Amino acid sequence: MKKNIQIKFQHIVEVTDGEDRFNTYCEEQLTIIPSRKGIKKAIKKGELRLNGEVVEGGRWLKENDAITLVDLDLTPPKTYHKKLTIVYEDEDLAVIVKPAGLSVSGNQFKTVQNALQHNLSPSIKQDALPWPLPVHRLDNQTSGLLIIAKTKTARVRLGQAFETKTIQKTYRAVVIGKTAHAGYINVPIDDKLSCSLYRTLKTSASLKNEFLSLVELTPKTGRTHQLRIHCAHMGHPILGDKIYGKSDLILKHKGLFLCATKLEFKHPISNEELVFTTPMPAKFETRMQNEARRYESKV
Repeated sequence: MKKNIQIKFQHIVEVTDGEDRFNTYCEEQLTIIPSRKGIKKAIKKGELRLNGEVVEGGRWLKENDAITLVDLDLTPPKTYHKKLTIVYEDEDLAVIVKPAGLSVSGNQFKTVQNALQHNLSPSIKQDALPWPLPVHRLDNQTSGLLIIAKTKTARVRLGQAFETKTIQKTYRAVVIGKTAHAGYINVPIDDKLSCSLYRTLKTSASLKNEFLSLVELTPKTGRTHQLRIHCAHMGHPILGDKIYGKSDLILKHKGLFLCATKLEFKHPISNEELVFTTPMPAKFETRMQNEARRYESKV
């Protein structure tokens, strides 16, 4: 049985030196799928296509080739009846707050994507998506602002905005150690240029960690786990990071202290400048205050 096909995103190859393969080019240029593993899987499944055709990852590219990302199956997701915080909603898009511990999408039932129909109103526009869809990702343990597309046009244009890095994301995190007042981290990830800015907002003494610092983080590129890797590289892993942190300093059942607190971008239809913010989780400030009190009581 032939599956329904819906184009989610399209990219035109503008310049190539004749030595770019399909898979490598997608890994370097397409931020809509943030990982090398995701690119490989999408090509294999036929979701990533070259000039409308399913091809192998090693195919050579040429100028004006069209790379498309398609939906192969339009079976509606099962609705997960979880209440989400809606920061903004119109007929084209929405901005929601993703809770920590909930995946954006995936094979499991309890995901943000499966909860969207329970929380958002269907778009009345002619190019409305069958159901609202996230246009980017946050790690399972990361909380914060997430953009949702409700129409096909909005999804394509928001995907292009992420690709051209015109959507600005700001995070807050509690990291281990005493960080400098501000800094620039330029450390490649998977041999790709990766840049982040940080600014220290507060530092507290800690018996267990010597110091904890509350920092504001601004990624200038969009690599998988970029902020977590960059913080660990400069010797200040994010508190609660089980992958890049220090195993003996992980807090039990406290999660990852990383939250996307601000989004700045142009509306994909009206071109209006949009700015959205959400408070960082209360546990960030509480943890630093508790650590400071314990330290003061022992000295």
